[in-house]
Amino acid sequence: MKDALGYRAKFGVLGPSTNTIVQPEFDDMRPAGVTNHYSRIVIENANAVSNESFMAGTNLIDQGTEEAVRGVLTCAPDYLVMGMSAVTFYGGAKGAEAWKNRIESFSGLRISMGSESVVAAMNAIGGIKKVAFLSPYFPVANAEVAHYLSDHGFETVRDIPLERPSWLSIAETPFSLTRETVAKLNGDDVDAIVQVGTNLCMASLAPKLELELGKPVIAINTATYWHALRTYGITDKVSGFGRLLEEF
Repeated sequence: MKDALGYRAKFGVLGPSTNTIVQPEFDDMRPAGVTNHYSRIVIENANAVSNESFMAGTNLIDQGTEEAVRGVLTCAPDYLVMGMSAVTFYGGAKGAEAWKNRIESFSGLRISMGSESVVAAMNAIGGIKKVAFLSPYFPVANAEVAHYLSDHGFETVRDIPLERPSWLSIAETPFSLTRETVAKLNGDDVDAIVQVGTNLCMASLAPKLELELGKPVIAINTATYWHALRTYGITDKVSGFGRLLEEF
């Protein structure tokens, strides 16, 4: 017997309860026969006003992930998708692999996560060696992202942490600020622009910037959902979110 709507795949999506962007962006990318089932990692709208408070807040989210996994397993998903990216970069390639192994061992399911997905996306597109990236994070977390990318052979030329003051404020980031930030990051010395931080709305903006700049602009939610679909064996091309979902 197949699920009436998720007859190709049921994805269990894990994300902070304060995150209002992942769920609608993933749903907008959903092919027919695939359903997303969001399980909230319950946290308060913490103020992140320093490197220390940001890291402490993301570690609290990490600690709540297994409880969210336990909840979503009750709907018998086929695959898991991590809708929070910061912790998936921590500790470089080894730290990320350990995090993934922990969740897969706990759940008994495979999972797609932001760090791995961004690297897979850049490798699929090809020709990318030097990148610039933006995030809603604080500098200490951007350093973790750069470390992870370096472990996978990508040089970070520039990065900008937007230092958003709370979890909810990330989703309130104006598109104008995101555009201005991408403009500051862009240059002839970078092959691609990458956005991390799943509550920063960029899935619809990235393809527009991609056309304007003439180079890949990779939004982490697009990369993560693309990775989940392709890893699970679903090859549908989805328009409106840039080259990644349309060509690869």
